[in-house]
Amino acid sequence: MLHHYDPKQAFAPQHLSPERDYGTPARLSETLVSLEIDGVEIAVPEGTSVLRAAALADINIPKLCASDNLEAFGSCRLCAVQIDGKRGLPASCTTPVEPGMKVTTQNARLAKLRRNVMELYISDHPLDCLTCPANGDCELQDMAGAVGLREVRYGFDGDNHLDAETDDSNPYFSFDPSKCIVCSRCVRACEEVQGTFALTIEGRGFESKVAAGQSEAFMDSECVSCGACVQACPTSTLMEKAVIEQGQPEHSVVTTCAYCGVGCSFKAEMQGDRVVRMVPYKGGDANHGHSCVKGRFAFGYATHPDRLKTPMIRESIDQPWREVGWEEAIAFAAERLKAIQAKYGRESIGGITSSRCTNEETYLVQKLVRAAFHNNNTDTCARVCHSPTGYGLKTTLGESAGTQTFDSVMQADVIVVIGANPTDAHPVFASQMRKRLRQGAELIVVDPRRIDLLKTPHHRGAQHLALRPGTNVAMINALAHVVISEGLEDREFIAKRCDAAGYQAWREFILDPRHAPENVEAITGVSAEQVRRAARTYAQAPNGAIYYGLGVTEHSQGSSMVMGIANLAMATGNIGREGVGVNPLRGQNNVQGSCDMGSFPHELPGYQHVGDPAVRERFEAAWGVPIDDEPGLRIPNMFDAAVAGDFKALYVQGEDIAQSDPNTQHVEEALRSLECLIVQDIFLNETAKFAHVLLPGSSFLEKDGTFTNAERRINRVRKVMPPLAGKQDWEVTVDLANALGYPMHYDHPSQIMDEIAGLTPSFTGVSYARLDELGSIQWPCNEAHPKGTPTMHIEDFPIGLGQFAITDYVASDELSNRRFPLLLTTGRILSQYNVGAQTRRTHNQAWHDEDVLELHPSDAELRGVRDGDWVGITSRAGQTVLRARISDRMPPGVVYTTFHHPGSGANVITTDSSDWATNCPEYKVTAVQVEKVSQPSAWQRQFQTFDRLQLELLRGGDKDEAGAGRPSAERANE
Repeated sequence: MLHHYDPKQAFAPQHLSPERDYGTPARLSETLVSLEIDGVEIAVPEGTSVLRAAALADINIPKLCASDNLEAFGSCRLCAVQIDGKRGLPASCTTPVEPGMKVTTQNARLAKLRRNVMELYISDHPLDCLTCPANGDCELQDMAGAVGLREVRYGFDGDNHLDAETDDSNPYFSFDPSKCIVCSRCVRACEEVQGTFALTIEGRGFESKVAAGQSEAFMDSECVSCGACVQACPTSTLMEKAVIEQGQPEHSVVTTCAYCGVGCSFKAEMQGDRVVRMVPYKGGDANHGHSCVKGRFAFGYATHPDRLKTPMIRESIDQPWREVGWEEAIAFAAERLKAIQAKYGRESIGGITSSRCTNEETYLVQKLVRAAFHNNNTDTCARVCHSPTGYGLKTTLGESAGTQTFDSVMQADVIVVIGANPTDAHPVFASQMRKRLRQGAELIVVDPRRIDLLKTPHHRGAQHLALRPGTNVAMINALAHVVISEGLEDREFIAKRCDAAGYQAWREFILDPRHAPENVEAITGVSAEQVRRAARTYAQAPNGAIYYGLGVTEHSQGSSMVMGIANLAMATGNIGREGVGVNPLRGQNNVQGSCDMGSFPHELPGYQHVGDPAVRERFEAAWGVPIDDEPGLRIPNMFDAAVAGDFKALYVQGEDIAQSDPNTQHVEEALRSLECLIVQDIFLNETAKFAHVLLPGSSFLEKDGTFTNAERRINRVRKVMPPLAGKQDWEVTVDLANALGYPMHYDHPSQIMDEIAGLTPSFTGVSYARLDELGSIQWPCNEAHPKGTPTMHIEDFPIGLGQFAITDYVASDELSNRRFPLLLTTGRILSQYNVGAQTRRTHNQAWHDEDVLELHPSDAELRGVRDGDWVGITSRAGQTVLRARISDRMPPGVVYTTFHHPGSGANVITTDSSDWATNCPEYKVTAVQVEKVSQPSAWQRQFQTFDRLQLELLRGGDKDEAGAGRPSAERANE
């Protein structure tokens, strides 16, 4: 029988088992090669190794150094085979198939060779299998059994590694070199999969050993703790400390990571209902078996002692919390909401959905607001991050989402990264980017700060356009000017796919000499020569892809910049195929989904405007209530109305607006003004300290549902343990709706998804059964695209023709002057996540236990600041104090900080300046002054006092315990 494999289906979950290791990577060739292995005929894509071909025919060849996520290495020789007509016994991993090849995988000669090889390995390996943490999950052990090894003739007294000391410096895994067989899989995983090149092989022969950096401890090396080396190790040399301490897991459940917008799939490996480890799932279409330090290791927050497990209520924020049952808490919240609406009117309350919760949970919250609150006062954290993406892409391309898959980057010839730091914020996708860069793609980075992607090993020089913060639109207009003025546009694409009148108006606008790089140079600080080179590189590439992040959207001209990026992509024809596109890198795990689910005050699920009577009619029929036809309040409007006394109650699910939103003092004033703040979360976050009702939330490990990642990929989230507080988040929202008199009933989140699919055109074909069948689905998924839509806009746009938008550059109000001579911009760091509520409760604190202020050496010298000094950062909005770090990653005049620790007060100094179209805050441009100080700011002292009080009220007045859970950096100034 001939085994035939379609090369296009090489990664399809219904075709290959993600659990199996096929030895070497798949080759995606249209040409098939037929051969015979142990009498079995098989046809595989050209370039496939003999080892993989055998595995595809269910023929197992022993191996140690081979793995199907790494290129063949051929060092262990266990996979040797006999091939008719060829001399010797070649390694099957490094031998490609040939037409008519006849392969023998088992005979006496091969068996003897394999036993001899294994005997050499075991002669330099401890024989402590019964007490080894890898016992039962050790490839070396398995292969010794497979080749029939029964004795070792060489003894164990030679020059070996048996007395090597264990490196326990990393908080998550240990490195025991006495167990190392020097197969190089960890080294190759660090190079090929992660792209960090932190590991190497030192010495030769019996002196060979794996070393981190320059023979450093793992924590002192360039290792980023992604876990690729641990996953690749066939012994217990590199082993999770959780497995060492707890033993091997006994079952696993596939779910989706709840950190960034990459949406990695993981196997939660369990002992009963306890998670032992999270292992990246090879069948995950977003991550293909790779991970980062957060998803791989930082899941311990889910069972942290700080978790809220019991509902609590209080009359005012200066009173102790009173623990109550679910029924009493829900009734208390509902009565408060009804009383406030009766007194102040229907518009006096609202809700904020979560970008960390599932699609189903987010859908229910906005439904609660519209059907039970009877208004459209619903918003989400995308307001403060990617709302300009929705506006800008909807205006130009007709859809509020990115155009490609992550895998599309592997077809890109030029990669443009604007206002994003993928290695820190989207690390798994950054590894894929780096792989493509090592293959020869060119890189253009547009960012005030020098990001790590620019240091990709084994990549030729990248172009870095280090523009001044706030000048994005001037830069994108200059790039487009070069394209059009030099005739580099794609005339055929424009004529066929774009609105002619709109293009002509934009063409006249962009050709204006004020957009020429020479005239923009004084605005952006980037030389005309650099701009022209970058524009030509992108426009002349066969495939040019643009990836952007919050450095694009979090500006007063965020929407203009998104439209400018779309203009440039359309002008060069870089839309509608693999390797191109406009790709927003979404920050949180489900920020795309929270937008899709109708969280904005002007849109119902699927970006359907509340002002459209036909849309409202469908939802009213399904929900059984009339829907307001006027958009509700955005988050900033809610704050302003609360301070003004018109907005009195807020239901917040899974967002920490007190820490994440700008102008912290204004936000705190708004929260203090509320008569009822209901917070549903897993911890007492900064927002919850102002709450009157605390409803315990559930982590991603405690619920069923779906997340939608940055590439529009819908992934299943599967419950692996019971909710610590007894309820999943969607159940809490259902209870509150019922208590308010609006009936909701669902037995399972799959029923909520069925309702979503019935009301949202882009989700028509989505169901849990379909997701389980396909693994994941990228919307739109409907009758025309039953398996989803990996690449958008292939033949046309949802609005018919692409619309070029006029993008005038308007300088930010946040201009530097004599009083505030520096520009502050903000960003994220690899080990921490967003407001840090999750990662600060894990060992990730070992890498980043405080936010610091990076400033250029010349700016530091001018102010007499040395590395490690405390400095005050003052803006028009407020002041905070951080520790200084001298760095040349920013140009002079620009300072930088992260915002992961609440006591840092990064958003105390950001202002309420925001995007003209969406109110997205201008986090990336704040004029500041920096000076040496010796004490915390007034806000920080107030924060510490309030923080201590609220923890005492939560914990019954235990002052010693109240500060125990906070990182040292937040207590440093006390």
